Amino acid sequence: MSIFYQACTFVIGMEGGHVNDPHDPGGETKFGISQRAYPRLSIGQLSKDDACEIYRKDYWDKVSGDDLPSRIAVAVFDCAVNQGVRRAKRLLQRALRVRVDGRIGPITRAAIASANEDALLLDFLSHRLRAYAGTRNSKRYMRGWSRRVLALHAFVLSSEFPR
Repeated sequence: MSIFYQACTFVIGMEGGHVNDPHDPGGETKFGISQRAYPRLSIGQLSKDDACEIYRKDYWDKVSGDDLPSRIAVAVFDCAVNQGVRRAKRLLQRALRVRVDGRIGPITRAAIASANEDALLLDFLSHRLRAYAGTRNSKRYMRGWSRRVLALHAFVLSSEFPR
């Protein structure tokens, strides 16, 4: 199974099935895909394969998942899904201590190539938690978001995950 499909399986597991939480700004979702973001989709009819296609095109590809080290790719992808593509790229740049411009260009790629992957992963996840804490919904969702980040960390460090 490719890194992307492992990442997609993880995200779908975290996002769950069909949900319509009135407190969630995403509104009605299935597998984490929101009706608000995809108004032409019939969310109730969405399959996991369809969700993965959306995730590849609109999230994985936009964070250059295929070009990142596998554990970093999964962490940045999950962040893009849950916190936004632009924020995911910016948090990665903050963790790398490079200029934050929201583009994964040559400077960011060079910093990734020279980084210690374990340290980068922890720095990225800590920046991610800090970003969650600053949101207006943190009181309601912080525990779940923290559990998600911890589950992600365990997932990418598990013996089954390819390095």
